[in-house]
Order: sequence, then C-alpha cells, then structure tokens
Amino acid sequence: MESIRVGVIGTGRMGINHCRIYATLRGVEFAGVCDLDPEVGIRAAERYDTRFYSEVDELLGCVDAVSIATPTPTHYELAIRCLERGIHVLVEKPLAENLRQAEDLVAATEANSVVFQVGHIERFNPAYRELKEILDDMTVLAIEFRRLSAFGGSNTDTDTIYDLMIHDADLVLNLMGQEPSKVTAHGLTALSGEIDHAIAQLRFDFGPLVVLTASRVTEHKIRMITVTTVDAYLETDLLNKSITIHRRTMGEFLNHNRAGVKYRQESIVERISIPIFEPLYLQLQSFIESITKGKPAPVSVVDGFQALRLVERIRNSLGEPLHSATELFPIL
Repeated sequence: MESIRVGVIGTGRMGINHCRIYATLRGVEFAGVCDLDPEVGIRAAERYDTRFYSEVDELLGCVDAVSIATPTPTHYELAIRCLERGIHVLVEKPLAENLRQAEDLVAATEANSVVFQVGHIERFNPAYRELKEILDDMTVLAIEFRRLSAFGGSNTDTDTIYDLMIHDADLVLNLMGQEPSKVTAHGLTALSGEIDHAIAQLRFDFGPLVVLTASRVTEHKIRMITVTTVDAYLETDLLNKSITIHRRTMGEFLNHNRAGVKYRQESIVERISIPIFEPLYLQLQSFIESITKGKPAPVSVVDGFQALRLVERIRNSLGEPLHSATELFPIL
C-alpha cells in the first residue's frame, strides 16, 4: 500500500502535535508544513524532518491530505482551497466561523467526494468511549458536562462557548442522537471582553436533562462528565481517563438488642479500567484509515456543522448583553 502524503497547515500549539504524530504514523509520508510565521514553521519542519512551505498552494501541490490547525477565521478559506483540489481534510474545531460557511463546506465535501473530518477530539477519548458503552444499558436521568480551564494559555480567538463548550455540544449530540428541543444559557465576561464563563441547559423531548458548563477563568483544569441514572451515579474524568460508578444498593435494618434498631446503607463503588491511548493519535489514525479504506470519517463535516449549530443556539439564547464580572460583583 502506498503511503498517504500528509501536510500540516498551522504549526502552533495544536498543529505541532499533529506534526509529532504524523511523523511516526504508519501509512503516512509526512510531506511538509506551512505557517504564516516562517520561524515557527521552519522550526517545526526541522524538528520532524520534513519540508517547510511558505505558501499554502505549494504545500497543497505535494500532498493527498492535510490537517488545518490554524485560527478559526481561516478554516473556511483554507478548507475550500483543499476541497477544490480534491485533498482530504481534517480541520480543528470549530468547523468554521458561522453556519453559512459550515453549510458551504458540507456541500463542497459532497461535491468533491473526499474525506472531511472535524477535530472533535473527545470522541476519541477512551474514557468517553467506555462511558458511552456503559450507558447503553442504563436509564439516564441527567448529564452534566464541566470543561474548566485557567485563562492563561486559553485560546482567545473566540469565546469560551465556541472554544470549549463546543466539545461537549458534540458529545451531547453523539450521545443523544437528536437536537435539544429547548436551550437556555447564561454567561459572563471577566478578562477577555468575550464570554469567559457560560452555563447552558438543554432539554430533550425524550431524554435526560443536560447541563454544560464551560469556563476559561478557573484555576483548576477540569474535564468531567457526571451522569445520574435510575440505579447509579457515574463520574467520568476525561483528563485522567477514569470512570467511577456508584451503584444503588438496598438498605437494611440492624437489631443491636439494647442498643436499639439501626439502619445501614452501603454503596457499591466500581472503578473502571480505561486503556491509555492518546486521543489525538486515535483521531489522526482514524483520518488516515478513512482515506485508505474508503470509509466515512468518524466525525464528519456534517457532525461539525451540527455541533456549530448547537453552540450558535446556545450563544443566541444568552439574550441580554453580558456584563463584566466587576459590574456583576463590584468590589466594595
């Protein structure tokens, strides 16, 4: 089998990790990188023994597939250029800046018959995959997603709904298989002038109550999914790749003679063993397999469009203009 020639556009914080994996991924010829900053691009090329291209079109002339790991405002134009050349695309989330661009990308992908994968990396998190399997046999009542980060090091080219909450919006759609019937949300600004902390409640005609919290103003990095079911409570740590299940048990009355009657409630706690695999590696591996085996992308351009549509609903449901944190909580 011939190797797939792959390039990376954008070699910043996320793109450099794509480079690291493509440089060692089986079935891949890592053909080159492109970055607006020549110093950054050349350093990445030297580090992973490939070629630096100063122009995108030069790179596109030498590859079969690309990862686009550039700021969100550039996704649409770069992806269209790739699709017009029949080049397979993996674009980091969010798919595009707005739904009109996303719809165009869906149509262009269908017209050009290429693999288009969107980088919703949590779909490949082993802890999430295990959780999804466990929930198949449970009656779910409520799900809470918490995605919290410190401001330093956060992506500020978009707000926290489009940067962080969109991950969990995609997971909700993947778990539920349907759009919510009602969305309500609240948010505030604190440091960036954009939404830095947001909470959304999603209601489904048939399904659990879902709450999403995303923040880039906490000093504790958290990636948690907690699930309340009829018989159990589950805690899934996406960072540390662990699942803990607290199962309901029947209580019992104990007769201690003169000491009287006491009630004892015991709980069963299960800790699920999760295989340790890097989600990004699994994501890029699936992208290459989709190309070589002619399979649909596991996270398609349509999935990316639907996740973007949901976060736009969340953003639009905020209603009144947001106030800064200092206005909400003045210092006396």
